[in-house]
Amino acid sequence: MSQNSQKKETTILALTLLITVALGGALWWLVNNGTIDVFNKNPRNAIGKSSGDSFQSVPNVPSGLFSYGGSTTWAPIRGTVDSEIQKVLPQFKLRYTDPTTGAPGTATGIKMLLNNQLMFSQSSRPIKNEEYTLAQQRGFTLREIPVAIDGIAVAVNPKLNIPSLSVAQLKDIYTGKITNWSQVGGTDLPIVAYSRRLSDGGTVEFFGENVLEGEKFGNNVQYIPTTTQALQEVAKNIGGIYYASAPEIVGQCRVKPLPLKAKSGESVPPYKEPFIPLSECPQKRNTLNSQDFQTGAYPITRRLFVVVKQNTTDQQAGEAYANLLLTNHGQELIEKAGYVRLK
Repeated sequence: MSQNSQKKETTILALTLLITVALGGALWWLVNNGTIDVFNKNPRNAIGKSSGDSFQSVPNVPSGLFSYGGSTTWAPIRGTVDSEIQKVLPQFKLRYTDPTTGAPGTATGIKMLLNNQLMFSQSSRPIKNEEYTLAQQRGFTLREIPVAIDGIAVAVNPKLNIPSLSVAQLKDIYTGKITNWSQVGGTDLPIVAYSRRLSDGGTVEFFGENVLEGEKFGNNVQYIPTTTQALQEVAKNIGGIYYASAPEIVGQCRVKPLPLKAKSGESVPPYKEPFIPLSECPQKRNTLNSQDFQTGAYPITRRLFVVVKQNTTDQQAGEAYANLLLTNHGQELIEKAGYVRLK
């Protein structure tokens, strides 16, 4: 081989080595920066997959005006998360829509969805079999996408001297079997149990199915239209008791959130310990016991869902909304709104 040929071969080998190193380095950078997933062979910016994704990272967010509605439990999320979505993605216009008749809530939201009055809805309970059936009869399917964890908290008057209740005792109070606080270790005082009506929302439906186990409310129960009014009544009545979504109760200044006994017999509070005395409220407020809600140590927890109409033109909007809530940014804002992040 001539000297010139050797020089050419050496040059070619050197260039090949440099190109290989450069390509390898580029591949390493792409993999480690999340652009390529060598295991899943899919982009890591797929919806809700990355713990560091933002609203801008969610693909297929449509433009237009999108009507949605449903659960009153979701009100803090609408105020905190939805307003931020509007700032970041102004083209994805969200309009909360109340029902023309009846009170707003999970059931009415799903009913409006079935009647094509909404493009997606917010729910504080799973979809019922009859709702799935109605959707199928109308040519589409419903899908529930979980986005947050919530729990049911119990509120009593601050002057009531009772440390906790079991779920069984709570059931007996609301079915009329227990009517005096002395029956559960308290003082001789009539129990005044408050509730919204079963038709008013997903929280009441969830309570009826999971706490009352399908039994009817007792004749002792007094029905109040809203949680705000019910809490006002409990604050005035030493014997009063009420249940609602935990963020609606835990941070209140005029009622006491009550620990509930788990199956182990241990009392688990819905608030983060130590309890902040109500005398220090509103300068300081109790916050949600997120850890025990996430682990299930707190005995009455549930998930919050976005309900999407599949096989319709509305599917994209509903899925985009759910995926925005499942980004790290969305989960942080859900936590800020007082709920427990799902991921």
